[in-house]
Amino acid sequence: MKFTDGYWMMLPGVRSQSPVDVLDVESGPGSLSVYGTVWPIRDRTDLLAGPLVTLTFTAPMADVIAVTITHLDGGDPRGPEFPVTAFAGMKGIVHETEEKAVLASGALSAHVSRSAPWRVEFRAGDRVLTASRAKSTAFIETGDGSHYIREQLDLGADHFVYGLGERFGPMVKNGQSVDSWNADGGTSTEQSYKCVPFYLTNAGYGVFVNHPGKVSFEVASEAVSRVQFSVRDQSLQYFVIHGPTPKEILRKFTALTGRPALPPAWSFGLWLSTSFTTSYDEETVTGFVEGMRERDLPVSVFHFDCFWMREFQWCDFAWDPRTFPDPRGMLARLKERGLRICLWINPYVAQRSPLFAEGKAKGYFLKRPDQEVWQWDLWQPGLAVVDFTNPAARDWWTAKLDALLDMGVDCFKTDFGERIPTDVAYFDGSDPERMHNYYSYLFNECVFELLRSRFGAGGAVVFARAATAGGQRFPVHWGGDCECTFEAMAENLRGGLSLGMSGFGFWSHDIGGFIGTPEPELFKRWIAFGLLSSHSRLHGHDSYRVPWLFDEESVRVLRTFTELKCRLMPYLYEVAREACTGGVPMMRAMPIEFPGDPSCTHLERQYMLGPDLLVAPVLTHGGHVAYYVPEGTWTSFRTGEPTRGGRWVRETHAFDSVPLLVRPGAVIPVGAIGDRPDYDYGTGVTLRAYELAEGRTVTVTVPSPDGRPCSTFTVTRRGGAVHAERHGAPGEWRLLLVGVRKVASVLGGTMEPHEHGTLLQATGNRLTAVR
Repeated sequence: MKFTDGYWMMLPGVRSQSPVDVLDVESGPGSLSVYGTVWPIRDRTDLLAGPLVTLTFTAPMADVIAVTITHLDGGDPRGPEFPVTAFAGMKGIVHETEEKAVLASGALSAHVSRSAPWRVEFRAGDRVLTASRAKSTAFIETGDGSHYIREQLDLGADHFVYGLGERFGPMVKNGQSVDSWNADGGTSTEQSYKCVPFYLTNAGYGVFVNHPGKVSFEVASEAVSRVQFSVRDQSLQYFVIHGPTPKEILRKFTALTGRPALPPAWSFGLWLSTSFTTSYDEETVTGFVEGMRERDLPVSVFHFDCFWMREFQWCDFAWDPRTFPDPRGMLARLKERGLRICLWINPYVAQRSPLFAEGKAKGYFLKRPDQEVWQWDLWQPGLAVVDFTNPAARDWWTAKLDALLDMGVDCFKTDFGERIPTDVAYFDGSDPERMHNYYSYLFNECVFELLRSRFGAGGAVVFARAATAGGQRFPVHWGGDCECTFEAMAENLRGGLSLGMSGFGFWSHDIGGFIGTPEPELFKRWIAFGLLSSHSRLHGHDSYRVPWLFDEESVRVLRTFTELKCRLMPYLYEVAREACTGGVPMMRAMPIEFPGDPSCTHLERQYMLGPDLLVAPVLTHGGHVAYYVPEGTWTSFRTGEPTRGGRWVRETHAFDSVPLLVRPGAVIPVGAIGDRPDYDYGTGVTLRAYELAEGRTVTVTVPSPDGRPCSTFTVTRRGGAVHAERHGAPGEWRLLLVGVRKVASVLGGTMEPHEHGTLLQATGNRLTAVR
């Protein structure tokens, strides 16, 4: 929210007060409290009125400092609160001198000047990361009587801001105004389904505003050399998180707010949907499934969208008997084909639904302040909203889902949950403004925990649209409703990269777009992008998304990229495990992997899939694509051709191709199975070694999707030879030296020529290739 009229003046009716002098400093065990006055203290008459600004500094974990700004502290705290972890035994180190007071947390420290002008610096060693200076911290009153707390943190001339949730505009947020307020606005506006009040910078730090309600950010906009954030409240807490690298910032941010659970391996395969308003029944569904099987197109999950239930009764969780007279039998028949089943749900109950009267009688819905059930006609006539702060309502609602799991359902698409009203009363007394965004957390948590209770750790997955900070715990999330255009494809990519820089490890989108029917050219280009995303779903609004309805080439393109993803699963599932243990997303914006390369700062039409694969989707007609390749000699995964880095590349690609480059020095494990995502990755695996430098050792972990021990390999180039070893249980494996056309001899195996280099077949656990 903007408060100023240029540099000198405030907007009409706006009054701002900022600390100018430090009145006093108090230190406690691992904490620092600073009291600031809003005018200079010249004599005792200046001590007779306020306000008094209170800043409290604490250290919830190493390299993180929490700052709480407080004005009036007499109100009772009202939830909800983000689930933030404070690490046991962690305390900041306080140091005071006549000039300043300091609280240190690991390599990060906050320095408060005791003398005018007011200044709070956040330092890493001797380097100032950012600072709050005179007039940055403020209590602000507006003409309507609202009270805001505002903070501004300095932004250097070469500093850039990322994150703030799934935002579909430019990936670099400098110059933007961003409100953290969930809305169902599609992918082509400034609104967002997933608002996260956290931003990441290229200057070695990130900032998390710990407020679940509306947080307004002015990113180098109102004050062009600062990031401003404000809340309508009497207190504001934010965390400064030191990296110094983007990966370390994300690791620490997700340590505070939670990391995603590991989705089951089957969820990484192809999802096929009925689409939204299309007509379908068991015959239609079976026809889709059989059509995919006949064309050698492996499907892992079949999704039933809204009309599995009867119209005007969403959500009553009852199959429409006119269309699905035998749902249990139908699901059994589909599961015999090896499919997992997903059902569309949302947290609303239409008035015509039999559940409405039941929920109303038991008090399970959000209520108006007069205790009447809150209702409106948007989306479904007379719908009510489930109150997930009521434990009995949660149990009642999840029992309906549990019955569907008994039928054979495996997961749910948790749609909606964004436009949650604020003129309501919650069962637990939560503040409705603070609950607006946080509702999505409770909604997805409720469903995810039910699935985890049924299927165990590693067996739960949702397909969620709405989220806020902490929602990354409940994967997967998808990008929402987009048009069927190349521009919308680019919007989705920007949104996914922005969400990944906000702590979310897994993300998907509707292949081909949602609104309308894509042209075959667009559909085929989107297939490559979709299958090289963390999760891959064919879904649309009013038309089916089976490929043969577009053209036969679409069938071949889908087969090519579905097989590619399945064979990449030994690599991808390890990347997924790292997202869960380290907080770094599977799909990584280029500044995450290359923070020292200024050419990567604004790149938003390409990404890294894990640490070693560069993907540049084709986003234009004609197959033309331009992308940047960082330093080194990169290699095309598809053709084995080398590409010199440190420059932009322009290419034209056929529909069965996309820029997919391997980082120099990488070893990529490639699986032996191309028709399903969940298999024994360690059996028959091929290690593809690219441009290994002399003396370099690469350790490769090949995970197991079923909980068995992982396979670990080491590949070393030393003294003109490449040495590879499998550690642990023996098994069939191979080593492909990409780009190496001649090997003098091989020990521990056999060799044969390969289109990409030389292929070595191991006969034991060790291989040595003499070059």
